[in-house]
Amino acid sequence: MCGIAGCFGVDDPETIRKMLDALPHRGPDDRGMYSYNNIVFGHTRLSIVDIKKGHQPILANDGQTGIICNGEIYNFKKLRKKLARKYHFTTRSDTEAILHLYQEKGPECVKELDGMFAFAIFDGDDFMLARDPIGIKPLYYGYIDGKLYFASELGAMSLAGVEEVHEFPAGHYFTTREGFVQYYRVPEAQGHIDDVDEACEKIRETFINAVKKRLLADKEIHVGSFCSGGIDSSLVAAIAADEIPHLHTFVVGMQDKNGVESDDLKASRIAAKHIGSTHHELIFTEDDYYQVLPTVINKLESYDPSLVRCAVPCYFTCKLAADYVTVVLTGEGADELFSGYHYMKHYPMNVQNREARRCIKNLHNINLQRADRMGMYFGLELRVPFLDVAMIDLAMKISPELKIHQSRKNEDKIEKWILRMAFHGTGYLPDDILWRYKVQYTQGAGCEDLGERLANNEIGDEEYERIRAENPKATINSKEAAYYFKIFRQFHPQDSVLGSIGIWTGFDFDEEKETVRGTMDGALKHSWEEI
Repeated sequence: MCGIAGCFGVDDPETIRKMLDALPHRGPDDRGMYSYNNIVFGHTRLSIVDIKKGHQPILANDGQTGIICNGEIYNFKKLRKKLARKYHFTTRSDTEAILHLYQEKGPECVKELDGMFAFAIFDGDDFMLARDPIGIKPLYYGYIDGKLYFASELGAMSLAGVEEVHEFPAGHYFTTREGFVQYYRVPEAQGHIDDVDEACEKIRETFINAVKKRLLADKEIHVGSFCSGGIDSSLVAAIAADEIPHLHTFVVGMQDKNGVESDDLKASRIAAKHIGSTHHELIFTEDDYYQVLPTVINKLESYDPSLVRCAVPCYFTCKLAADYVTVVLTGEGADELFSGYHYMKHYPMNVQNREARRCIKNLHNINLQRADRMGMYFGLELRVPFLDVAMIDLAMKISPELKIHQSRKNEDKIEKWILRMAFHGTGYLPDDILWRYKVQYTQGAGCEDLGERLANNEIGDEEYERIRAENPKATINSKEAAYYFKIFRQFHPQDSVLGSIGIWTGFDFDEEKETVRGTMDGALKHSWEEI
């Protein structure tokens, strides 16, 4: 995993150096720059594939064509095998496979890439920017004196004084000739797989494959997994443990004043013992939480309360994992694919999959941003098997009645029912983990209301109203948001970045119109009639 930065239309290596100075955590192992015809590419590298020779930018055509990339391409060996008949490879890097695939097929090459990525290519006077289908890897762009600049994080853009900063849209590429082109759309909800046995078989096959392909790394690299004791991360860890003996797993949580541990700490031990992993725990205190909060908000590049709350335990988990591994698997995406959020239980079935699709489309600057920023702050690459494109395609075909299921009249509806059933009786997880009741990340870690309590103590009514009035472009709907925004503003003072901040504003279901209103994407508001 890496950090990228560059500019088109101007020879400005000094600004690109400033950008790279803001990205050392994304690439602690190496740094490279290259200039060609008013194009400058910069790269900081976390070495995972082809550790010795994978230096970037990677060049071809006597230096007239080149690429920088942040991400992993899981099918690069298959691509390389086909391309090697025509193109000379100088590295074993997955990034070089993208470069030669571009030479072979042009910008449409993105459709053949299976992975997570944000990359830039120059080819003579032409150039291309692209981001993976779901937006797992970040990319931003903006302008200085009308010239285009890009980077992996908002902080790099801010440090360089880039104006008009925008988030590069997921599932798109950009070229000088075509402008923005959307090459991937989250599939429409179909819901035609309604047979339990068929759904279970397809889920098992697709998900096991999604986890296994994400174990890609050179032998020197250690791969681990988060394991909070919930079904999502525990299932990922269980499948990975089949391939990696003594897999390292990680969990964090708190203890109350009486020494009672948070739920995740207890549940994760059960899961880790069952799968035979080498399990690691970190118990953090209330003081620890408050101490890291400014750093979390700075590196998260967001002030949204829901995102910040989850980012703090994620910060501690990444800090713990980075002492043992370089790559870690996570359970992000399961709730979106399989209707895991409790509020979804109250929606009619004909709305369930449409709501799931909306959530998936908006993950790029919410949960995926949290995973990327907290992981990369510690030089840790996070991989998300639930968001494999094949998994998304499958989930959109499964009937909503199988996702949130009520087996008997007096029972509460069970979220992610079909996912649980798919692995029931397989031995991957014990029943008390496989069927564990859904708890929010912060609730399981024991830190659910710490930020809110702090904000209410620190922000009075008058200051709250003043912060809102002085920052009309920001979404500030609570004292907690105002408190986080004050911290955020210390590191990101430009109003231009606010449109790229993901905000969870809640949902409103209109029974008469059967529409869901709400957003997790900046200040934009959508309904199902509009999507």
